[in-house]
Amino acid sequence: MAQVSWRADDDLVERVRRAATSQGKSLNEFITRVLEAAVNPELASDELTRIRERLARVDLVVLPTETRVRPPREAFERAREAAGKGTPLSDLVSKDRERG
Repeated sequence: MAQVSWRADDDLVERVRRAATSQGKSLNEFITRVLEAAVNPELASDELTRIRERLARVDLVVLPTETRVRPPREAFERAREAAGKGTPLSDLVSKDRERG
């Protein structure tokens, strides 16, 4: 079993100590339970959270790196209009079937 040293603000340590005491636990047991809850996917409240935590344990969770911003309405309309030009997909499929 490993031993870990924890440095924290005196006020935080006192609040954690009081929380442990109110639950009838030692400071060590309380901190251990809190940390176990933070990293053990089996203690998650729902299946989605358990899966996400398991994936995070093996570095497979990808977090968004930037916030998506909608383009201005005008840019959207221009793109929509440009996309509507050209050969319809149904024509391409029909043409390919004719060759087939």
